[in-house]
Amino acid sequence: MASVRSSFSFVPLLLLFMLAASSTSATAASATIPRSRSANDATGNATAKLRPGKELLRYKRIRALLKKLNKPSVKTIQSPDGDLIDCVPCNLQPAFDHPMFKGQKPLDPPERPKNFTVADDVVMQAWHATGEECPEGTVPIRRTTEKDLLRASSLRRYGRKPARRGVRRDSTSNGHEHAVGYVNSEQYYGAKASVNVWSPRIGDPSEFSLSQIWVISGSFGNDLNTIEAGWQVSPELYGDSNPRFFTYWTTDAYQETGCYNHNCRGFVQTTNKIAIGAAITPKSVYNGRQFDITLMIWKDPKHGHWWLEMGSGLVIGYWPSYLFTHLARHANMVQFGGEVVNTRPSGSHTATQMGSGHFPNEGFDRAAYFRNLQVVDWDNNLIPAANLKLLADHPGCYGIQGGSNAYWGSYFYYGGPGRNVRCP
Repeated sequence: MASVRSSFSFVPLLLLFMLAASSTSATAASATIPRSRSANDATGNATAKLRPGKELLRYKRIRALLKKLNKPSVKTIQSPDGDLIDCVPCNLQPAFDHPMFKGQKPLDPPERPKNFTVADDVVMQAWHATGEECPEGTVPIRRTTEKDLLRASSLRRYGRKPARRGVRRDSTSNGHEHAVGYVNSEQYYGAKASVNVWSPRIGDPSEFSLSQIWVISGSFGNDLNTIEAGWQVSPELYGDSNPRFFTYWTTDAYQETGCYNHNCRGFVQTTNKIAIGAAITPKSVYNGRQFDITLMIWKDPKHGHWWLEMGSGLVIGYWPSYLFTHLARHANMVQFGGEVVNTRPSGSHTATQMGSGHFPNEGFDRAAYFRNLQVVDWDNNLIPAANLKLLADHPGCYGIQGGSNAYWGSYFYYGGPGRNVRCP
């Protein structure tokens, strides 16, 4: 459907006077401001409540952040799962808020690594069920709503992973737990793998469970650079338990730089087929059909940007080289696997699941897996990930088991249920 420009609320002078008066009164006043709503209303809700003091300030910050995140679109698609997908002109996406992009357009994809083969999986998202598409020259972006921001534990850090001090590969001290395979003996210029998609149960709304590829450079101190892509279940960020395609980046170990998806100026999207942050469908079924997606990240040898591809040769976009310090040159580690946040609700380990929620020894059709693990070398060759190391921070909660064969190459099963008799 065609979009209509958003209209913003006008606050009558009398209401402002009443609000000012209420600050000196023992009884706090509240006011409701009706506002018009169009199919392409970037701010989200038809009615908003204003209250004096902190609530009014928070409301103003929410409206300002919505205006910043939601860009003008030429069309909006209503997804069956409730998401609104805005078709935003390529040069208006958040990455183009940066001055260096003024007057420019997204780059064309570079040549893929040597030995590249196209995956046979076709990635579907919930909004594709409508049969609608975003026009050429636009990119589909999941609209951020007022409800999304109201769920956030911090508006200042909305769309970011929790800040972590002293990031370690062994995450026992910061509430993040992993089961991963990794390589760190060479210089790396990309990675590729296939991962099956699940909908793990989340034990607490503030926690998440994800499966992804990490491309990493720098130390595990405050100079850590990462590029990340995969699927994630995060009730706080998205408001449901659907697995969603996501991206992430940071240049300072998750402190002040970087974000998920399009929640800051960073990732440049080039496709009109996939919405980052939108739900993936279908999902794998325990003892049933398995559904996996193939992801590849690689560094353009000519311009130095890091590109992302998904499924059967569909290039999603790129992280510009200017974002990074260490990754401006190359990566010194690649990781594949799962991560959960454990807030220890009620004083015990979380019941948030990783992967399928089952341990790796259950194998195919039951456990989550990564297969065909590859890396890109200095000469832009896509090669098997040699000398793969496996690590589970808390093997009684989430495990990992690997192997190799002619069809799957290097692979591993990983995941688990979280809290159980071996994980109190």
